Amino acid sequence: MLRTVFNEDHEAFRAMLRDFIAKEVEPVHAEWEEQGHPPRDFYRRLGELGILGIQVPEQYGGGGEKSFKFAAVLMEECSRAGVSFSGHSVHSNLILPYLLKYATEEQKQRWLPGFASGDIMTAIAMTEPGTGSDLAGIATKAELSADGTHYVLNGAKTFISGGAQADLVLVVCRTAPATAEDRRGGLTILCVESASEGFEVGRKLKKIGLKAHDTAELSFSDVKVPVENRLGEEGRAFSYLTHNLAQERLTIAYGGYAAAAAAVEQAVAYVRDRVVFGKSVASFQNTKFVLAECATEVEAAQIMADRALELNETGQLTGPDAAKAKLYCTEAAGRVIDKCLQLHGGYGYMWEYPIARLYADNRVSRIYGGTNEVMKTIIAKSMGL
Repeated sequence: MLRTVFNEDHEAFRAMLRDFIAKEVEPVHAEWEEQGHPPRDFYRRLGELGILGIQVPEQYGGGGEKSFKFAAVLMEECSRAGVSFSGHSVHSNLILPYLLKYATEEQKQRWLPGFASGDIMTAIAMTEPGTGSDLAGIATKAELSADGTHYVLNGAKTFISGGAQADLVLVVCRTAPATAEDRRGGLTILCVESASEGFEVGRKLKKIGLKAHDTAELSFSDVKVPVENRLGEEGRAFSYLTHNLAQERLTIAYGGYAAAAAAVEQAVAYVRDRVVFGKSVASFQNTKFVLAECATEVEAAQIMADRALELNETGQLTGPDAAKAKLYCTEAAGRVIDKCLQLHGGYGYMWEYPIARLYADNRVSRIYGGTNEVMKTIIAKSMGL
């Protein structure tokens, strides 16, 4: 079907990305997977190209673009090439909206130029060993000092994307106890510099996929965080976090659709070249039927993702709509990638084949950003159930 979601500027950005990925990412991506993350200078290179700061306002050194569609193009191109920019998505797609909406002017001047250049990489720390989707269960605590100049932060976080390389971590912590009436109250976001005394990066977690994307455990032992590093008002973190969840889930939905599209492209190329019983695998009716089903699922997911993208551009993307997009696109990706791997036979199970990496990398999309079971709960609630 005719696709009209992107304009000439988006396509020019796509062409630049495709060239950059082919020349500077694909040749070294296997090395990144071995070491668990790209080299630190890679982010500065993204900054030089204007990729990191494309949505950062011009007065802070960014590109000043307001459209989230550039991020969608990036996800498509990374999936197409089977590569990851590691913490880039969290940095630019998840954290930037919080800084733009809730940071003070002084904080923006202090952080955003480095954010855009790659000199300051960020992460967000919500998940803890004892709590995931239920943010109300957060136990990491911060107490305001007697003189009111700083908070003393104690606790631990896990599954933190980009946590090992981050210079600034947005830590969701409890500054007041939860109450029976409001379990989600008392949560605050503190922007913690990784060089702070008492801030420690623990284990770099070994995952079954996204091997070029560092995921770490973080701990805080009497870390002093200046009051000037609090993001927004004390006790308002839950409302801040839920405000941006729709775009976060759109990001995951788009990644799911793009991964499914890449899987079909890889499978079509493989079955055309692969010969069994003296015939191309593409010539078998089962192959044609499976890929026809997959192509249809991909197009349905694309239409849903594109529609959600358009709603996001105009500020009309609701929580339930984003939940539907994430649920459908990631579940469709799981089905499509599995079928495409099956068409590769034994080779599909070998890590050297891109389809194997897609299979492993995509699985987490049904878990992070709120599990798909949580998405179903959100959708059902919107139906009055």
